[in-house]
Amino acid sequence: MIDRLLIANRGEIAVRIARACRELGIEVVAVHSTSDRNSAVVALADETVHIGPPAPRRSYLHVPNIVEAALRSGADAIHPGYGFLSEDPDFAEICAAEGLTFVGPPPAVMQQMGNKATARRLMADAGLPLLPGVVEPVRTADEGREIAARIGYPVIIKAAAGGGGRGMTVVSAEPDFEYAFTATRATARAVFRDPTVYVERYLPRARHVEVQVLCDSHGNGVSLGERDCSLQRRHQKLLEEGPAGHLTPEQRTELGRLAVHGALSVGYTGAGTMEFLVDGSGNAYFMEMNARIQVEHPVTELLTGIDLVREQILVAAGRRLPFRQEDVVPRGAAIECRINAEDPTRGFAPAPGRLDVLQVPDGPWTRFDTGYRQGDTVSPDYDSLLGKLVVWAPDRDQAIRRMDRALAEMRVEGPGVHTTIALHRALLRDPDVVADRHDVQFLDRALPEVLARAADLTDSPAPGLPTARGSLSLVQTPVEETQPDGSTPTEGQIPCQTRPSLSTT
Repeated sequence: MIDRLLIANRGEIAVRIARACRELGIEVVAVHSTSDRNSAVVALADETVHIGPPAPRRSYLHVPNIVEAALRSGADAIHPGYGFLSEDPDFAEICAAEGLTFVGPPPAVMQQMGNKATARRLMADAGLPLLPGVVEPVRTADEGREIAARIGYPVIIKAAAGGGGRGMTVVSAEPDFEYAFTATRATARAVFRDPTVYVERYLPRARHVEVQVLCDSHGNGVSLGERDCSLQRRHQKLLEEGPAGHLTPEQRTELGRLAVHGALSVGYTGAGTMEFLVDGSGNAYFMEMNARIQVEHPVTELLTGIDLVREQILVAAGRRLPFRQEDVVPRGAAIECRINAEDPTRGFAPAPGRLDVLQVPDGPWTRFDTGYRQGDTVSPDYDSLLGKLVVWAPDRDQAIRRMDRALAEMRVEGPGVHTTIALHRALLRDPDVVADRHDVQFLDRALPEVLARAADLTDSPAPGLPTARGSLSLVQTPVEETQPDGSTPTEGQIPCQTRPSLSTT
């Protein structure tokens, strides 16, 4: 069993991991940069270690400092969360060499699945369906142009080591290919330090569906259902929901089976997601695997009642999964909105600042995961995610209404701070979203209309909701009356009144 765990992350996921550890009786070591020294996870931890200045490369991405912090604090495990070092096989290997349990898959598996070209080849060998394209890296523009001509346009050029929505370029016609190829390789080299790219057929009007899997080190694996992540802007997810209502029960079952089979075929352990693109006929094509816990994991937790972070830690400690596939029964519908400190009217530019007001919603089946408290400052050095608002309801329509109510209750105010709250409310009012007929390109097409609707919501925060009638009184407020002699009643005397009536003010 793990006795003391170091959280190699910050923000809401660090708080989430700390809470899971508390419930498991595991001591928590929190690392922090200078700007995070008073953060929420620091207050939750048993021990804290300052690992560097605000810049991530000198703190949360600085492997020597994090490993040294674990060894000096007596931690026997490290949880990387998501982002930062969560999918770095070298970091996982160093942890293993130092006798530290890494909460995630083995380094070799992470290396294989972290490279999209290699992952495609492995999943093709396992029998998972792929879009037309290549499973090996494309080295020259001429080679890529030949592949594109063979499989047909449009195509998408992807960085093999890419992630976070970066390193992808859609090409609609042959004259545009060479420039797109060169630009994508340059981006891949600059961002991921690996210029390798591959080419596959681009699927317009597709839905993005990811299947949550959980595997132990004893050869057991289960699917915990799927999430639809089609509401994206430039490949960045904004809203996730589950289940994917556009899938039939048979399609859902088959997608789960493929995901578990693919994960087990490479020896995967821990929590991860198999990502698919689904066309209008319900045909699914493997896209990539995320070898870590994901931002949107609370959707699955609300649908299944299974604590994914808890199970992730127990699996890393060598435990067998305590349930089988038939024990996993998702119920109802859940939606997650990523509340970012961004200004959608300025191209989603980061809008950090001090949180003078942070009023989070409450109510039935309403959850807000955050690493911030009122009075904290959102730093410009890190991701703009303020928190994740998640709701559950018996069906999708009720979940949409519950989410709108929760968003309407939420208040985030501070100098220079803007958020995506109104944008989310505008999305949930769009007829295509309400009817569940949107796709991964929807927001890029409809953004001007959505922004206009969001502006109206900002000016009038709760349109469509019942207008306030004022307060209701069952007892008439006593009024001062004049006695026949012109005096007022003395203390203790109650003037004679007519029968109280219902009134509003």
